[in-house]
This record gives sequence, structure tokens and C-alpha cells, in this order.
Amino acid sequence: MNPPFLFGYSFTLQMASAQRAGTDIRPRMLRRIVGLFAIGALHTVFLYGGDILMTYAVVCLALLLMRDVSDRTALRVAAGVYGTVVVSLVVSGLLLDRSAFLPSEAEAQANGAAATASLLGGWSDVIGHHVDGLGLLVVQSVSLQGPTAFALFLLGMVAGRRRLLSGIRGDERVLRRIQLVCFPIGLAGAVAYASTGGNGNTLAVAVSAATAPLLTAAYVATLLRLIHRSRPSALRSWFAPAGRMALTNYLAQSVVGLLLFSGIGLGWAGRFSPLVTIAVAVGVFVVQLGVSARWLRRHRYGPAEWLLRWITNGVRPPAGRLADPTRR
Repeated sequence: MNPPFLFGYSFTLQMASAQRAGTDIRPRMLRRIVGLFAIGALHTVFLYGGDILMTYAVVCLALLLMRDVSDRTALRVAAGVYGTVVVSLVVSGLLLDRSAFLPSEAEAQANGAAATASLLGGWSDVIGHHVDGLGLLVVQSVSLQGPTAFALFLLGMVAGRRRLLSGIRGDERVLRRIQLVCFPIGLAGAVAYASTGGNGNTLAVAVSAATAPLLTAAYVATLLRLIHRSRPSALRSWFAPAGRMALTNYLAQSVVGLLLFSGIGLGWAGRFSPLVTIAVAVGVFVVQLGVSARWLRRHRYGPAEWLLRWITNGVRPPAGRLADPTRR
């Protein structure tokens, strides 16, 4: 499911937990934001220069400020912010000369070769490459990732308030309708994005921004229908542990990528075709499914979740096995 949407949804769970404990949500969420930002900063410098956690942490400050607004206001703000991003991308794609701020094909290839060379170096080269990319990361966060994440945070918050993901049986007509409407539009948008230059084409990015949430909704509807069929236990048991350790798995994927593709590890960067690279990614995730299930048989939380929970609550959480995995 869409991570920013789930972030907003889980925010309502955090608020409910604070209310049950009789504590103020503000200091608790501020500690969580600081912890998330710190983890993201370390992740960016040492593991992966395209981190999203720092952006989520900063945007969560705005979500915290809007926690008491009505659902209608939240939806209006979300639509306004997301619409503004899409319109601005379309306008800039139509009116601005992309060659003035985007590298030529030859320059892009040279930059890619230089980035690969840095990744194939030692720790200092890898860290230097990640630090050099911080400027672009900030620009992307401010112009695209931050605003779109904020809009989806608000949608997730509204969904959490209304408990839209609770009590789903899998046979609701709305799920089928989402598939019928969103799959064609979302897939068409993905094809248009890929075939017209991807991130090198501002209009292609606009198409992706406008249609990607619909494609995500179609995927989610499909998954919900599958896991609620007559024999859902296997599918649910495969994916649920990985979902409970989402932050740990996100960071672990960067660790694995560093070990496989950088000079610190096997140095496979630039050796594989896109298809083989996708196969490697799928293989890593399959391994994570098994590792997550095994870990949660003995521990209550994933390592990163345990650390973030400690920072959030200000109390060291227990690490032993949890009798009820749904308990918070």
C-alpha cells in the first residue's frame, strides 16, 4: 500500500494510543519525528542517497499541526496541495526549456558513469557520493515528494479516523470498482511515463504524479480481495510479518544493495540488465519475508521499530515475544 497514506493512517493509531494512555500526543510525536529524521539522516549518508524518511519526518510536523481539522478541511487541503503539484509540473513542462536545467543525454550518461565509479569505490567514495546528492534530494523533497506526501498523509489520516481499513471482508463491490477504474488509468499513466522519458521529462512526471495513486489503489484493492478469500491464511502469513517490520526491511534493503552493488561489497553496479536487477530485488524481498517471520517468532518488534518506539515513548520497550501481535 502507499507508504505516505499508511503513515497518515498510522498517525491516527498513534493519537488513539496516546489518548488511551492519557498523554499529550505532541511531545510523543515530536520525539518520533526527531527519531525518524535521525534514522533517515544516517541512512542517507551511509547507505542510500535517495532516503525518504527525513522528508516524512519534516512533513509530519505539518500533519501534527493539522491533527484537529475536520475531515472536509483535510480533504480539501490534500486535493489543493496535490493538484497544485500536478498543475505546476504540467505548466513547467509546457512553458520551460528543459535543456536549461536538465543535462543532455551525453551529460546524463557521463554523470551516471561517475556515480557508478563512486559507488564502486570505498567508504569515503560512497559517503561522498551520497553527501554530494543532498542538494538534489532537498530540491525533490521541497518541490515534489514533500507536498505529495503531505497530501497523502492527510488522506490517510481521514481514512484512519473513519476506520476504512477495518472490517474489510474482501467481497465489497467498491474494491472491484476500484480495480475496474484505476487499473486502466494507472497502467496507461505508467506506460506514458516510461515511454516519454521518465524523470527526464517534466510532463511525464506530471502524468505519473496524477495516475500513480490510482494504480496503487488498484493494487491495494486486488491484494485485499486476495487475502480475504476462502483460504487467505497462507498469503496473510507470508506478508504480515514483513509489514510489521516495514522500517527495518526498508533499511535492510539499502544494506543489501550496498553489499551487492558497491565497492564495499561485491561491486555488481552496472553489470546487470534492468530485468536481472528486478529479479534480484524480488529475491531480496522473498528472503526478507522469511527473515521477518522468523524474527517475529522471538521478538515483539523489528530492530528499527523497537528503536523508534523507544524514542517515541521515552521508555525502553520489551524485546520478548508478544502474545497478541495486534497489541500496541
